[in-house]
Amino acid sequence: MAGLNKVTVEDLSVKGKKVLVRVDFNVPLKDGVITNDNRITAALPTIKKLVEEGGKVVLCSHLGKPKNGPEDKFSLKPAADRLAQLIDAKVIFAKDDTVVGDNAKKAVCEMSEGEIVVLENTRFRGAEETKNGEEFAKELADLVDNEVFVMDAFGSAHRAHASTAGVTKFVKETAVGYLMQKEINFLGNAVEDPVRPFVAILGGAKVADKLNVISNLIEKCDTLIIGGGMAYTFLKAQGKEVGTSLVDDTKIDYCKEMIQKAAAAGKKLLLPVDTTVAAEFPDPIDAEIAVEVTENIPADKMGLDIGTKTAELYAEAVKNAKTVVWNGPMGVFENPTLAKGTIAVAKALADTDATTIIGGGDSAAAVISLGFADNMSHISTGGGASLEYLEGKVLPGIAVIADK
Repeated sequence: MAGLNKVTVEDLSVKGKKVLVRVDFNVPLKDGVITNDNRITAALPTIKKLVEEGGKVVLCSHLGKPKNGPEDKFSLKPAADRLAQLIDAKVIFAKDDTVVGDNAKKAVCEMSEGEIVVLENTRFRGAEETKNGEEFAKELADLVDNEVFVMDAFGSAHRAHASTAGVTKFVKETAVGYLMQKEINFLGNAVEDPVRPFVAILGGAKVADKLNVISNLIEKCDTLIIGGGMAYTFLKAQGKEVGTSLVDDTKIDYCKEMIQKAAAAGKKLLLPVDTTVAAEFPDPIDAEIAVEVTENIPADKMGLDIGTKTAELYAEAVKNAKTVVWNGPMGVFENPTLAKGTIAVAKALADTDATTIIGGGDSAAAVISLGFADNMSHISTGGGASLEYLEGKVLPGIAVIADK
């Protein structure tokens, strides 16, 4: 999987050609205003390259989860408007409930070289993976005269949808964009061919979400660090008292197996040695909350963050690493009182000379919100996709792109 040898935008000649680009413009919106445009800026290198070479660039993306067809609050217009501010090119937004409707066809038909048309939210067409997917994929390809498709939406690469994989059946040329290339290189190489020592840090709430990732990383890394809510199932598997902490009793045996697997393989598996506890989960999330740090969790308390000794232990493990992959926060980092463990890990990664890869989702949000983004080698744009990549899965949105 490492360094997949796919055709990239560098290999294309697009002058005068229509190019469909699947981007990830699934940006957070509040009252119709974009609160974070990282995903749009991440797509700029690919878009600029195609525009500067005289391609006629047609962008498609999903946004949110519209339930009943088109909904104005999920329109891609704010993303198109933001793109127009960020790029020196004409940007036309084609508003069509069917995505490939009369407005889109007219806009694409009339566009000149170096111009951009942004299509409406692909999910306005209903479930892209259902039987309407084939028909939709064909319409998307027909819109660009079946010429070129560039996949640059890593965050959606784990889904075999019309706009991520289906469309490739109907176009002459396919390639990955710069963002996809970067994700493949960083995540692929980290897992398949890491510079050692290789430390993997997993957090987040549930063991169930990361079963295959845990198993795969134990085989690949030198040290596996577990934090977040999932740590309590591991601690219970060790016979420790976990109070009212989040535990998945159906996964206790699995955690015991993983502890044994790590020991048998001679890998270090680090679990919390102390915990930040409180009487209840903070509600609202940023409520003031009285916490204590303890080695043994009392019966009436729940663990909500790693403790100070654990934070030091984890930071020490990162210090001499050459490659670090981190997916999932160490506690309820949205509450300032419970963010200390996540901050300590982020700071340890920021201070190391290792290649540091943040695997999307909450850990990416944490690193960005805590101000450590510039110190990381790579922050993945895909939560679910990066997890599946770390599991060792082949992602459908990558598999369908032509090999060199």
